[in-house]
Amino acid sequence: MNTILMTTLTISGITGILALLLSVANRTIANYGEMKLTINNEKEYTVEGGDSLLSTLIEEEIFIPSACGGKGSCGYCKVKVTEGGGDILPTELGYVTPEEQKAGIRLSCQLKVKTELKIVIPEELFNVKQFDYTVSSMEDVTDKIRHLKLQLPENASIDFKPGQYVQILTPVYKESDEEVYRAYSIASSPVNRNAIELLIGYVPEGICTTYIHKYLKKNDTLTIVGPFGDFYYRDTDREMVMVGIGTGMAPLLSILRYMRDHGIQRRGTFYFGARTRKDLFLTEEIDAISRELKDIEVVYTLSRPTPECNWEGPVGRVNDLLDQRLGDCSELEAYLCGSPLMIDAVMDVFQTKGFPMEHVHYDKFE
Repeated sequence: MNTILMTTLTISGITGILALLLSVANRTIANYGEMKLTINNEKEYTVEGGDSLLSTLIEEEIFIPSACGGKGSCGYCKVKVTEGGGDILPTELGYVTPEEQKAGIRLSCQLKVKTELKIVIPEELFNVKQFDYTVSSMEDVTDKIRHLKLQLPENASIDFKPGQYVQILTPVYKESDEEVYRAYSIASSPVNRNAIELLIGYVPEGICTTYIHKYLKKNDTLTIVGPFGDFYYRDTDREMVMVGIGTGMAPLLSILRYMRDHGIQRRGTFYFGARTRKDLFLTEEIDAISRELKDIEVVYTLSRPTPECNWEGPVGRVNDLLDQRLGDCSELEAYLCGSPLMIDAVMDVFQTKGFPMEHVHYDKFE
């Protein structure tokens, strides 16, 4: 018994000493003090050193896009560092190309503020704001996709382009002990700047999707940051090819609603792929929009129709359908939204068809 007691006391003593040493280290070695952060050669901030650049910018209410919530797994939070920052880290190499490295591009979620920094970011990021939205309605449009309608206070508004996205700040809840940001495309038209709509698919063990599908209730508040993204509608005369699957519907629906609201009559085809008929959603509204936008054709295709589907439409994946239907692509413009697998498959088809790649816009939902 005495041996066990002595062993326990010894281990406790060692643990206490280690904790003390870590505490001292955090207060000395990791205490970088105040640093100067210069943005775009004109805006100067005095910030606390030691945290990631992404977190530091958020503290200053400057919001850089980060679909993974700062875990270094999406590559979205790139900034150009013109002074300071040290050598690029191994955790950045998979997302920053050699050409970008030469230009000073870094992942802001991995770069720690340990020295004075000078960085360059797009000016439009200074217009990104954080809002508290009220959940005005929630509806399950499939067994895995939830349609959210969110309302801002009367005196607030968000100015976005059709196709852009926002980030949800997921709070701490029963199944998650950390706040994280996750990115979701806006499905609504920018005409109403006091509200937005989102389509959020359930991902098992997904921190934000679990919260949205299992815990969020009507009249709850959601903290939203945005808008972000260079995927948005371009006002050209080219015929449009819009391709989506799953929640990739959201930004394309925003574009269609925008065109309807502004009476924009352009030729185009909206291709939407699903597995079975039950995975199709919001088709009544999309079909109604296509009747108003008389030059927009809507084509649904099912990759795994069952006898219960009573499906008489096209069968197969959207890339196969495009391969069959596309002819001369030289005057076309494309908007693609969905999984990386789908977009890569469509891009392969475009390559074989001679599609002008400078007119292909896409948003891969990781």
